[in-house]
Amino acid sequence: MREEDVDEVVEIEKLSFSTPWSRFAFLSEIYNQPISSPFIIEDSRDNRIIGYVIYWVIGDEAHINNIALHPEYRGKGIGEFVLRKIIELIKKAGAKSVSLEVRPSNIPARKLYRKLGFQLKAIRKDYYINPKEDALILVKNLINNLKKT
Repeated sequence: MREEDVDEVVEIEKLSFSTPWSRFAFLSEIYNQPISSPFIIEDSRDNRIIGYVIYWVIGDEAHINNIALHPEYRGKGIGEFVLRKIIELIKKAGAKSVSLEVRPSNIPARKLYRKLGFQLKAIRKDYYINPKEDALILVKNLINNLKKT
């Protein structure tokens, strides 16, 4: 993600969330490197920005701060493909786990996260506003706990 991408990213954010991030928040992520890794998702046919993902890696932990696709591109497997690629990048950065928050009411996202191996770690009461809702904190272990004998 570059500064010139932010206006399109903000539009997708507004279409995706009831309490959207500001333009300044996205700019802050761009300039908070190397901790922050902000990426855009483009349609290869016309280079249109169709989504974005922002994650942090700090030490051996990663956190997906924000991920969204334009509504026209949802339900087509793009989110799963992108999330799998992001998890690969997070592993390469040395993280042992990755976490994220999701609304309990966001059933499509929860199904995707479950499919990719995220598990419920905790509930953060009243995390979201507009509407008020708890956050499910999901975590995916990125290291293989099986020992070879």
